[in-house]
Amino acid sequence: MAQITTPEGITLEYDTFGSATDPALLLVMGFGAQMIAWPVPLCERLASAGRFVIRFDNRDCGLSSKLDGRLADVEAILAATSAGDFDRARALAPYTLNAMAGDGFALLTALGIERAHLVGSSMGGMIAQTMAIEHPQRVASLTSMMSNTGEPEYGQSTPEASAALLTPAPADREGYVDAAERAVIWRSKRYPELAAARELAGQSYDRGHDPAGVARQLAAMIASGPRAEGLRGLTVPTLVIHGLDDTLIAPSGGERTAALVPGARLLLLEDMGHDRPAPLWPAICEAIIEHTASPAGLQPVA
Repeated sequence: MAQITTPEGITLEYDTFGSATDPALLLVMGFGAQMIAWPVPLCERLASAGRFVIRFDNRDCGLSSKLDGRLADVEAILAATSAGDFDRARALAPYTLNAMAGDGFALLTALGIERAHLVGSSMGGMIAQTMAIEHPQRVASLTSMMSNTGEPEYGQSTPEASAALLTPAPADREGYVDAAERAVIWRSKRYPELAAARELAGQSYDRGHDPAGVARQLAAMIASGPRAEGLRGLTVPTLVIHGLDDTLIAPSGGERTAALVPGARLLLLEDMGHDRPAPLWPAICEAIIEHTASPAGLQPVA
């Protein structure tokens, strides 16, 4: 693992798989989740297909920079967005998804990569969409996984899933690991993999537990607002993957994303929730590998 520091002064922890001479594939993780939530075997599977796979900790997560001392008044930001005042919401938030998208590009630049394939999961899908909208010339392809468009009418959580997500986990390690079982409400019904969820929670706690950072990431998502207009004009080749068991971001979030992006391909997976269960890695990786295997995409981007 290694670190880079962005021009904004944000330190990003990252690691890579495969050869730097292969086309770059940047994995962008979701809300409150560290880069280790991209399992090593999944990364190695993608790298073995001839991709230079990069995973990293978003700001305010894991071993990347924590913006300590910056207030995230989520209630005030919610009130502003409910009133349609996104300018005020963005002013209240410590940062937005645009800044997190900038982090992704800064990492690519530091690695000497001008153009990359993007795969974003959940909030990471929102970040990857933002990257593609803002700088499409640097994006070889976009894969938006279990994500949405920022429009509140699509991809809504069930009340139970929302409550499980937003209820603070206990501060002690044992309680934090036990709280990981709440995720069963949005995980695959066939492959809930709760033992793996508990193991990941323990590793994440030991590596860099930061509840305040999670609140700032939540503020960024809320304040950034809808991306519908940008997605309608997107010309980047786009794949949308969503699980039919997902109750945290309903499949309508993925369906709406695919409907907005011209020419987007939609892959709805049975037995997948708001997770990536190991039995589905072959299908997920095959779809990503096929999507990133265009003649242009197979040229080295470094």
